[in-house]
Amino acid sequence: MYTTNELTKYPPASEFGQISRILVVEDEDLIREMLVLALEGEGYEVVAAVDGRVAVENLKNSEANSGESNFDLVILDLMLPQINGLDICRLLRHQGNPVPILMLSAKGSETDRVLGLEVGADDYLTKPFSVRELVARCRALLRRQRLSALLPAPVLQYKDVTVYPQECRVLVRGEQVNLSPKEFRLLELFMSYTRRVWSREQLLDQVWGADFVGDSKTVDVHIRWLREKLERDPSHPEYIVTVRGFGYRFG
Repeated sequence: MYTTNELTKYPPASEFGQISRILVVEDEDLIREMLVLALEGEGYEVVAAVDGRVAVENLKNSEANSGESNFDLVILDLMLPQINGLDICRLLRHQGNPVPILMLSAKGSETDRVLGLEVGADDYLTKPFSVRELVARCRALLRRQRLSALLPAPVLQYKDVTVYPQECRVLVRGEQVNLSPKEFRLLELFMSYTRRVWSREQLLDQVWGADFVGDSKTVDVHIRWLREKLERDPSHPEYIVTVRGFGYRFG
């Protein structure tokens, strides 16, 4: 059940130095209006979109006006008219947009949650939800984003491969390549520990999470995709090397 009288009053968002801008994408009028009311009451600037196509236009216009997305958080319903939430999430991550995404869905199964996180969502909340919990999750995502922005931006480099973790950007021999979220996290892990040998189980735990449900062969599939994007000759890799009987290493 959705109620707004349960909200705990937090310090105004502007106390943290700037007012955060949130895009709410929800086709159910009651829920969308409730979210806008609750978030504006907490001091956030809120833009609402009624379907996936309107959301994509809002995101494009935001980038066109400022050169980068000026949304600090996207609250994204899974089941949307025109373009669904999963496709919007995939699109943002494919474009290298690191904006935090909180996905909402009436689908609460483990498979649905894993799928949402797999395509690049940062958090997942099942309907019906507590408004107080939603606000708390929004604040946590925004706080994490601000803290990461304050940290010095590390750059990972190995031979002709350069990774910019905070920008979700990868250059191979001077050319930018597009990686899926899991491919990017695999590469970032490999390049953070060059020459270290990782088993499939360790990679699953580090990249997919300890609660991943599926076959360890998904690691092999993602390694093959990564090699196709990194290696001059994927059949004779120089970067991601198979260590027979153990797993994989980078370099």
